Amino acid sequence: MSEVLDAIHPLILYILIFVVKIIEVAMAVVRIVLITKGEKVKGAVIGFFEVIIWVILAATVLTNVTDDPFKVVVYSLAFAIGNYLGSMIEAKLALGTVSIQAIVKKVQGKDLSKALRTQGLAVTAVDAYGRDDRKEILYMHVPRRKIQKTINTIKSFQKDVVITVNDIRPVYGGHGILRK
Repeated sequence: MSEVLDAIHPLILYILIFVVKIIEVAMAVVRIVLITKGEKVKGAVIGFFEVIIWVILAATVLTNVTDDPFKVVVYSLAFAIGNYLGSMIEAKLALGTVSIQAIVKKVQGKDLSKALRTQGLAVTAVDAYGRDDRKEILYMHVPRRKIQKTINTIKSFQKDVVITVNDIRPVYGGHGILRK
């Protein structure tokens, strides 16, 4: 392997290390998210390829590292950028489901529930009492890619609403997007 690396121009080697490390770390970020969302098989498949890339890349960086320590700097910078890029990719993929709870005034609860249901969301409404008046708590399990649309719909009914969004593991049963 040392002969092959010696034949590559140093600038090209730095660029290869940089690009491949970014890809490898971005894969790691997506893998971790998949596993935490319950997608173990997909995470394992990505992990297999990720480790192949890592072993080859680590061997490349460590070969003659004392003669060319700049490889370590390039590798480290790519690691940082790979984490950032991986998180951006994961946000675009919007994997998984979230739980959204909205505490709204009782008078808007029924109409808001209907509006959310017309968007294909399952909504469970519970009567509640606030400090000054009656409330309704709306519970929803929503695909991550629909978070902002759901929040916008809720706010269109009531500006001073209390909304919480929580990541959840896969949910079984229920209506709509949930696993059976």
